[in-house]
Amino acid sequence: MTDHISPSLLNALADGELSSDQLAIVQEHLDVCPSCTSEALTRTLLKPAIAKAGKRYTAPSEFEDRMKSLISAQAQRPDGSKSGNDLARSRRKPGALAYSGWAAAAALFLVLAGSLLLHRLSGRTETAAAGQTALASEIADLHVATLAASQPLQVLSSDRHTVKPWFQGKIPFAFNLPEDLPEGTRLDGANLVFLHSAPVAQLIYSIGRHRASVFVRQPTTADAKNKLPTEYSGFQIAGFNTAELDVVAVTDADRAHLTSLVSAIEQAQTNATVQQASPR
Repeated sequence: MTDHISPSLLNALADGELSSDQLAIVQEHLDVCPSCTSEALTRTLLKPAIAKAGKRYTAPSEFEDRMKSLISAQAQRPDGSKSGNDLARSRRKPGALAYSGWAAAAALFLVLAGSLLLHRLSGRTETAAAGQTALASEIADLHVATLAASQPLQVLSSDRHTVKPWFQGKIPFAFNLPEDLPEGTRLDGANLVFLHSAPVAQLIYSIGRHRASVFVRQPTTADAKNKLPTEYSGFQIAGFNTAELDVVAVTDADRAHLTSLVSAIEQAQTNATVQQASPR
């Protein structure tokens, strides 16, 4: 490919809609064309930004149903008047009228209190979901930026004994790399990046003709509670948590290969823990 990549192909790249053959051709061109690389990165970063800006608050369905019921009940007597029989009963039984008024007020209070509670719970759920989406967006952006960058990785090696020691003194935690990787998977190197202003190890793997970024960081309180989406903007996402680490991987390869890679990395952490606990 000697000409610049067309806008339609760039959009398809940002949406994750290119076939394997198309992606290979586009990647080959991006490796030698800074202009198209910059445009591809811009479109990829613009997509989640537009999605965030287009979100609007939606009231819970329960709240809407209850409001409709109240409106429907009020509409049966639009002037709020009572029939003659109703007035006669109310004159004869003032206590019953007072009781009905208090009952109606209590019912209305319960409806409004319940609606407020639903609104708050919904707000918390939406906040958690927004946090998960924001994290997925950030790791996808970092992955794309790495693929689009013209400079080499900060540590360029397929030897785990070279990559792991490179992070000593650069991050406040330790991790292990698997000795054996799934078939067709290779360690290419690593970068030191920042995620939510915290230092993170970014491990770069090749899965066939695809690339995968594995981000290793210290866990936060939200990591144990919130689950990332399994797919975001055309990328597959998988990961795991331990007491010391939060690991998230992203790739455009198929999910089975990503799951195998993540499982191998998780097993490496487990094996290290067992070896440390074993008596010598």
